[in-house]
Amino acid sequence: MDWLTGSKHGQAKKLIVQLADSAKRDVAARELIKMGADAAPPLIDALQTQDLSLIPIYQQILSRIPSASPQLIHTLATAHPLVRGRVAEVFSISKDKAAVPALLDALKGEFFTVRSRAAFALGTIGDARVIPSLFPLLKDRDDEVRIAACVAIGSFRDPSTFDEITSVLLDDPKIEVRQAAAKTLGETKHPAAIPFLMEALRDSFWWYEKEQSAQVLLNAIEKMGSAVVEPLIEALGDREVTVRKYAAMVLGNLKDARAMDELGMAVYDLHHEVSQAAAEALAKFGAPAIGVLSEALRHPEAAVREHAVIGLSQIPDARVAPLLIEMLRDPDRIVQKQALQSLGRLQDSSAVPVLQEIASSRVDREMSALAKQMLELYF
Repeated sequence: MDWLTGSKHGQAKKLIVQLADSAKRDVAARELIKMGADAAPPLIDALQTQDLSLIPIYQQILSRIPSASPQLIHTLATAHPLVRGRVAEVFSISKDKAAVPALLDALKGEFFTVRSRAAFALGTIGDARVIPSLFPLLKDRDDEVRIAACVAIGSFRDPSTFDEITSVLLDDPKIEVRQAAAKTLGETKHPAAIPFLMEALRDSFWWYEKEQSAQVLLNAIEKMGSAVVEPLIEALGDREVTVRKYAAMVLGNLKDARAMDELGMAVYDLHHEVSQAAAEALAKFGAPAIGVLSEALRHPEAAVREHAVIGLSQIPDARVAPLLIEMLRDPDRIVQKQALQSLGRLQDSSAVPVLQEIASSRVDREMSALAKQMLELYF
């Protein structure tokens, strides 16, 4: 029967070639799936391709051939590391529990690509009994493996694993790996993860000269939803400026009414970054925040008044323009200029006559030029 097998393999290879043609792809894929286990060896061989766009197509087809499982399991243990990694990804798609023992063996392999993809697959398959085997990978020498282990363990959403993930969140030497741990905890949306995420927020490794990197942590905290509001309110009183600023930013995104008064107090923070972040956070509450921000317009500190103007200008409400027009008479020039710029961005037609009057005046050329720039935003 070797001649028959060879014939089927030849037929499979012809169909695999057709997968590169979008017009023939669907028919060829269906025929390969119908062939069952006979199509597996040529498809597995095809995983060696250097055309990365074809690999997901081969993997999807293999994942839909249940009878290919024994050959895939054998390949996972014996093939070139490149192919083994791609076979592990097939099991991520098929969620074939029969592959669990082979994937556990792959976690101990020499090649990091195989270890990382095996970890991902085990997380996707979802058998919680593998969790203890994933823990050692959190200390793997390769970054990619530690990231994969975080994602895999986190996919179980088991609070008993959060301590282990937090060891990466707080101690890993690479920010990219810590980001994976933060994202993983955030995606659990489990309240038990909140203390760990808040601890990371207070860790300067996350934000000292890493403002862009910290956004991943802030997103993870935000995913906790209403359950994280009280811890964030508490963080508004933290001694670290950056912690207070980030707490205000996340509270603004959450728009929970419990935070409004506390954010109103944070507008008076002596550190300008916190004050402005609080004002902009209040702006996200919309009309209900107008009263809180308008009170800050009377504060003796010019920076506070400036930040209140910035916050108000981000609220589309008819009551805002008159408040900003009034601030054009503020005793501090910085506040006056901010009010003028804010009127331009507000795009409220009631502000046009005032802007035109300032633009036509020669008393203050700087303000006149600025008013002309703002008018250009209207017309």
